Amino acid sequence: MACILHIETSTNVCSVAVSEDGQCIFEQEARGEHGAGAERLGTMVDEALSFTDNHAIPFDAVAVSCGPGSYTGLRIGVSMAKGVCFGRDLKLIAVPTLELLCVPVLLRRPDLEENALLCPMLDARRMEVYAALYDRALHEVRPVGADVVDADTYRQWLDERPIYFFGNGAQKCMDVINHPNAHFIDGIEPIAKWMQPLAEKRFLNGQTEDVAYFVPFYLKDFVAIKPKKLL
Repeated sequence: MACILHIETSTNVCSVAVSEDGQCIFEQEARGEHGAGAERLGTMVDEALSFTDNHAIPFDAVAVSCGPGSYTGLRIGVSMAKGVCFGRDLKLIAVPTLELLCVPVLLRRPDLEENALLCPMLDARRMEVYAALYDRALHEVRPVGADVVDADTYRQWLDERPIYFFGNGAQKCMDVINHPNAHFIDGIEPIAKWMQPLAEKRFLNGQTEDVAYFVPFYLKDFVAIKPKKLL
């Protein structure tokens, strides 16, 4: 097993956790609008490092949620993860944010139908979401994409089997996706403590990143919003 520092900054919830041998031994989170929670990231990482140092627990790797998600949040999180990796000579693990969103659903909902699909959704702009489709083993059924959601966006899959929609992008789709096989789960967020099973699997399989050249999966280019003129 391994001791891994987990960093998650893809939404307005910024979180840090430490796992050792499959157990979460440290966790903190901060919330803020438009990525403001990431302002506390440095403090939370310092506290996580101090916690492990005080308990003489050596790190093996740093895992970071790699997107898609907030452009600014992802950039801050990956920069912090790379800094810790460089400073402590650690491996870097990239965890896809949409896969991460599926973990609490799989842990909390053992009643899911065997053939059900999972559709994690992150809010983008207007009726657009970043979404993908996975089966219960987290095999990708449809790759990550930026979807402008209407009644037919997922119909070909909904006609075949149940789909569970969740994440901060699912709420605005509830009135649009009207199908008997569509189910919505509230309160699912990408939190660092849920990264543990995905990160450990990648670490044990040798799936690590080049610290110098790794960049987040933004999916779409950053678009700056021009501020409104003051009257």
